[in-house]
Amino acid sequence: MSKNLPSYLTITNNLTQELEAAISTIKPDKIALLVDEHTKKHCLPFLEISFDSLIEIKSGEAQKNLNTCKLIWENLTALNFSRNSLLINLGGGVIGDMGGFAAATYKRGISFIHLPTTLLSQIDAGIGGKLGIDFGGLKNHIGVFKNPNNVIICPEFLNTLPEREIKSGFAEIIKHGLIYDSGYWKQIKEVSIDQTDRMDIIQRSVEIKNAIVERDPLEDGLRKILNFGHTLGHAIESHFLASPNYLLHGEAIAMGMILEAHLALRLEMLSQNEFEEIQTFILSHYRLPKAPELKELISYLKQDKKNRDGSIRFALIEGIGRCTYDVEVSEKLIMSSIKAYNRMKTC
Repeated sequence: MSKNLPSYLTITNNLTQELEAAISTIKPDKIALLVDEHTKKHCLPFLEISFDSLIEIKSGEAQKNLNTCKLIWENLTALNFSRNSLLINLGGGVIGDMGGFAAATYKRGISFIHLPTTLLSQIDAGIGGKLGIDFGGLKNHIGVFKNPNNVIICPEFLNTLPEREIKSGFAEIIKHGLIYDSGYWKQIKEVSIDQTDRMDIIQRSVEIKNAIVERDPLEDGLRKILNFGHTLGHAIESHFLASPNYLLHGEAIAMGMILEAHLALRLEMLSQNEFEEIQTFILSHYRLPKAPELKELISYLKQDKKNRDGSIRFALIEGIGRCTYDVEVSEKLIMSSIKAYNRMKTC
């Protein structure tokens, strides 16, 4: 294990061995496994362990709500799970966020282990202890900070994913390079996220996120840079959530990074050449729609957790590899970036 990884996290292809070791340390009286229809079919066969309950929920961001948490809590209660029990979350960001939140609040907190199965959850969502659910159409509006007992990353799970899901996770890898490591950005541009590259790419992204989280675990300052692309990206994701043309998280963040890079350009934090480099690279990997108008996003933007004193705040890059936070941006400037993006999409 790299010394730059958190102590609770392991990257391995020996999944059963690592999971058995984690369980033996926790010594739970009962074990429940949380899955959706996809991870039940494609990922559950990887697990050679016994458990007391299999809790299955429907997949998708639309299910990350209080009603699904209620279903999880009801299952645990019906089987008399105690404070010494264990919940194993087998899935992507939705299962990790919601399963962790359900475990952290059941009987004021039981042990839980993340087994992230998507690229997005392996390099971002499963690390850092952010847990929560969507509420009132707002992303991650209700939640807590609590680290899992263990996160076991098995790159072999990625072989079960469609290309669209791999690309969704790749957006967060792009973000890590842009906010923290210009050398990593150059590496990202030169490799494909195929099987031969995955272990090194996953490890470097995990190292970057962990380095930031360790310095600011509760997002009082530096950790906000991880939100680059997410202020507008989350608003766009929420806007499309109920649409048949929904966007995956990474697709919305890819749009958000272009839009927020344009904000940095307009604020003279980013050069024209750097902006064009970012925009060209992202658009070469994603087929993205036109952005909604500001009037369709403003209600989401005003609920963003980074806002302060009634103003919308952004994490914006100051050149490739550096990022700052708490940047106040006017609605007029946001509108101009959306218009510039949409003009580019119609060229």
